[in-house]
Amino acid sequence: MAVGDDCAILTPTAGTSMAISKDLLLEERHFFSDVDPESLGHKSLAVNLSDLAAMGATPRGCLLGIALPRYDADWLEAFSRGFNRLADKYQCPLIGGDTTRSEHDIVISVTVLGEVTQPFLLRSRALPGDDIWVSGTLGAADWALNLLLRQKAGEVLTESETQTLQATRHALEWPEPRVALGLALRPLAHAVIDLSDGLVQDLKHILHASGVAAVLYESLMPVNLSLPDDDPQQLRQSVLGGGDVYELCFTAPQTARAALQAIAATLPVTLTRIGQVHVGQGLRVLDAAQQDISALPAGFDHFRPARRRKP
Repeated sequence: MAVGDDCAILTPTAGTSMAISKDLLLEERHFFSDVDPESLGHKSLAVNLSDLAAMGATPRGCLLGIALPRYDADWLEAFSRGFNRLADKYQCPLIGGDTTRSEHDIVISVTVLGEVTQPFLLRSRALPGDDIWVSGTLGAADWALNLLLRQKAGEVLTESETQTLQATRHALEWPEPRVALGLALRPLAHAVIDLSDGLVQDLKHILHASGVAAVLYESLMPVNLSLPDDDPQQLRQSVLGGGDVYELCFTAPQTARAALQAIAATLPVTLTRIGQVHVGQGLRVLDAAQQDISALPAGFDHFRPARRRKP
C-alpha cells in the first residue's frame, strides 16, 4: 500500500522471510555539516542496503525518519534526489517514516526491509579450510576521511593530497551497496559480513560467531590504486582498519573459487582472496615478510568521541 496511511502493509512473497536492518546517521558524528545533501541522501540508504546485501536479501522497501534543526527546501530536495535515485535503482520504495524538528543537529534514521529464503547467509557459518574473500578495494574512504578531518582542523593540503582527496572522496560519500553480489553468493558463501567498521574488526565478528580462527595476508589486500604508498603505517590503518567501506567480506569453500571468479566477471565486481579460515581462535595478519603484524589497526568505536566514521 502507498504512503498515506498510519502504517505500511507488506505481504511477503510465499516461502520468504523478512530481513530488517536499521542505521542511524548523526551530524558531525557520521557526516560533516557541509556535506552535499544529495550524497548524504544516497549514503543514508546505501549503508542499509549493504546490510541486506550481506544477508543475501532482495530489497522490498524502506522507512525514513529525519529530524532537522530548520526547514530548507533546497537541502531537502537534494537529499531526496539522492535517496530516491538509489531506492529506484534497487526497487526499494520509501513506504513510510517520520519528520520532526531537532534542537541542534540533523538526525537520520533509515530502516530497510528485504526478503530472503533459507539457507540464510549468516556470520556464524565459516568453516576451517574456507577461503576469505573481499569485494572491491580497500582504504579509499578512510583516506578521504583523514584528509577531510585535517582540512576541518585548518590544515592546508598539498597539491598531491588535494588530488588524492578528489580521487577518494567518492568512496566515502557515494558507497555502492553490493546487493547483486549478495544474491549471487547465496549458494556459495558460508559466512558474510559487510565492511562498515573496518576489515579486521568486522572479520573478527565472523570468527567469533563461527568459533574459528583466520590468517590474512597483507600483500594480497586489494588496495585502492588512488592511495599513495609513502606512509606505510597510514596505508595499513586505512586498508585494515578503515571503515565506511561497504564491501562484502565472506568465506567460501575452496571448491567455489571458479564459480566466484565467474560471478566477478559477470557482475562485474572485483573479488580478491585475502586469507584462510583455520581451526582455533583469533585473527593473524601477516606482512609481506610473512611476519605477524603485532598491533593490528583498530576499527570504528561507536562511543569513541574523537573521530566520525560509520553509522
